[in-house]
Amino acid sequence: MESTTVRVPSTKPTAPVDWPVAARVAGRLSPPGPAASRADLVDLVAGLRAAAGAATAHAARITGLTPADGTDPQVEPVSKVQVVDRAGWAAANVRLIESLSGPLVRELADGKSPSRPARLAGAVEVGGVLGLLSGKVLGQFDPFTADATAPRGRLLLVAPNVLQVERAMGVVPEDFRLWVALHEQTHALQFAAAPWLAGHLRERASELLADVGRSGMGRSGAGRSGTGRRQRAGQQDSGRADAGHPARPVLGDLAQLAVEILSGRDNGNGVLDLLTPEQQSVLDEVGAVMSLLEGHADVFMDAVGRSVVPSVRQIRSRFEARRDAAANVVGPQRVLRRLLGLDAKLAQYRDGAAFVREVRRSVGVDGLNLVWTSPDRLPTSREIADPRAWVRRVHG
Repeated sequence: MESTTVRVPSTKPTAPVDWPVAARVAGRLSPPGPAASRADLVDLVAGLRAAAGAATAHAARITGLTPADGTDPQVEPVSKVQVVDRAGWAAANVRLIESLSGPLVRELADGKSPSRPARLAGAVEVGGVLGLLSGKVLGQFDPFTADATAPRGRLLLVAPNVLQVERAMGVVPEDFRLWVALHEQTHALQFAAAPWLAGHLRERASELLADVGRSGMGRSGAGRSGTGRRQRAGQQDSGRADAGHPARPVLGDLAQLAVEILSGRDNGNGVLDLLTPEQQSVLDEVGAVMSLLEGHADVFMDAVGRSVVPSVRQIRSRFEARRDAAANVVGPQRVLRRLLGLDAKLAQYRDGAAFVREVRRSVGVDGLNLVWTSPDRLPTSREIADPRAWVRRVHG
């Protein structure tokens, strides 16, 4: 299994986080994968690659999505497939978060360069969260770090997690691997069909990070206590560390916010409690799009039916039971799920799936696919909860 390298210079003085250190921390904190023989691992990697290759045509057929550039998804890959271990997934996401931090870097460059201890603190926070999350993710499509080696984005399949889950659920490995690949290739098709979407999400997420940095939000001093705390209701503090000098954000706060944007975290405390109403509105907008993306892929990965994935109903039933059991844990695991925002992420999947099913019932697949034609046709957070409102607005 390959491990993605984070190609970020460690000497950049305005970087809010020491990204290579974050990748190393994440790698060290990533839990070990399940025991398997070399032959089993070779079969696993080959099986995941084959599943990803086969999934594209099925996903295109059931979603009705085609790349905007007119290429045939059965001939031209819609993503670069990378089968990674847990440390490789974490490192890839360090790079992804770094790619969203450009405006924030420019904000910091206009003021005092962050100290080495501050950058290391941010690295520990980012690396710690990603290290813990690395054991939870089966796959991910990353459209934000596309480059000459991956012009249409990267599809990451986390081999040890797939192996662990398919063993725990007792499902047919070939079916499960294809099922997971269908979800991720559906994401790849979403972005290929709507080439403006990656830029739209990047812009909104990056602007939010920069705005938080500009506002002087932080965990210490006036930004965290008493009347100095920013309230969602609209009361705003002076953002001062001392008279006449704007407070700088704690860099770990900004790094944490980046992770929260990507993971769908909104656990009702911490950084998100410190957002202004305007910042929370942007985060809600991004969250609505993420719900759409995840719900759409969740619905259509089952829509291929038993002719493609013979045990699809069994997989879905057992997978949902596993999700429910995880959501009902108590004790330290309950705390960990809250800290990682896993319950918020589960709600994001289910709310988005409910939206997609209702819209599809009302206006069909073609009517649903209008959502990919322009930013103003993306659902709002209110429309995710009320799909008929989206249908009325878009279809009249």
